[in-house]
Order: sequence, then C-alpha cells, then structure tokens
Amino acid sequence: MRLILASASPRRAEVLRDANIAFESLPVSIDETRWHNEAPAHLVRRLAKAKAAAVADRVSGAAIVLGADTEVIVDGDVLGKPAAVLDAREMLRRLSGRTHEVITGLELIRLPDRTTRSEQEISRVTFAPLSDAEIDTYVASGEPFDKAGGYAIQGRAGRFVTRVEGCYFNVVGLPLSRLYRTLRELGWSPD
Repeated sequence: MRLILASASPRRAEVLRDANIAFESLPVSIDETRWHNEAPAHLVRRLAKAKAAAVADRVSGAAIVLGADTEVIVDGDVLGKPAAVLDAREMLRRLSGRTHEVITGLELIRLPDRTTRSEQEISRVTFAPLSDAEIDTYVASGEPFDKAGGYAIQGRAGRFVTRVEGCYFNVVGLPLSRLYRTLRELGWSPD
C-alpha cells in the first residue's frame, strides 16, 4: 500500500526518508488562514484534514494519504511562518528564555475505502535566553522563514533549545512514532 504525503515540506520528507518509510509526495495548496478565535488544536486538525482530503480526491488505488500541519503556540498565540525579518525577530524574542508548545495535527485517509484517522501530538520546547545579536545572526541565516515559529530545531536553532518534552520529531513537523503506529493500525506495512 502506497503512502502519499500531502505536502512539499522538505522536513517531513526527511523524517520519512530517515525512518526508511517509502512515500510519494503530492503537494497541495489550501487556504491556511486561521479563523477568528480558532483554537490551535482545531486549526492543525482542520488544515491536516483539508490537505489529506484534497490529495485523496486525486488518487486512485490502494494508498494511505497523509496530511499534516504543525504550529508553534506561545501565550495562546499561534506563531506561523514569519513573513519578514521583523516578524522573525519578534517571534524569537517571544520564544527567548521560555517554554512553548508545538502541536501537529495528522489526518490519514486509507483508500479506496476512505477510512480515516485523526491524530494530534503536542511537545513542549524550552529556549535559552537569546541576545539580540544571536537573534539577528539567526534571522540573517534565512533559516526562520519557512518554519512555524520562525525556527528549525534540527538546524541552527537547535543550539538554542535547552529542553524538549514529548516527541522531538513533532517539533520538526511529523510525530514519527504516532504516525508509524497509526499507519500500522490502517494496515500499512513497511515491507
């Protein structure tokens, strides 16, 4: 049974490749705008479901379609992908010296019967206090700009992280252990 990732995310693809999980990637474009007063848990579930459904409608044969969405939450605010240098700096200032949550919603659709599973993973990440110079150097690297919360734990920002509670891979963007168990429940086999 094929696994189809409803994403062009290089980080999710890398997690799957490193775990030796064969997959195909079918990127999909959906409106990822957060609804007014939408809870972060609802947001990630809604977006993961929309991504998976959009790809499932384009696929035939036996397959499992995987949609995922990851968000960074601090003080109840969702920190999406920074749009500009000032956004990235502000996000990193908010994360500096504090603990925040990273939440990922997963939606899996098994085809052709369209059996679905919705999952969610939450990790807590603590940053060391960051100086303005550290923030400016990190932002100048360009790494923050296509990442929720403006950082990549598996990249240069890993040096700022003092603690991770929960799944490390969730912080990268794909909670691997939860995904693997759910795939097995749906009848997928790594062989």
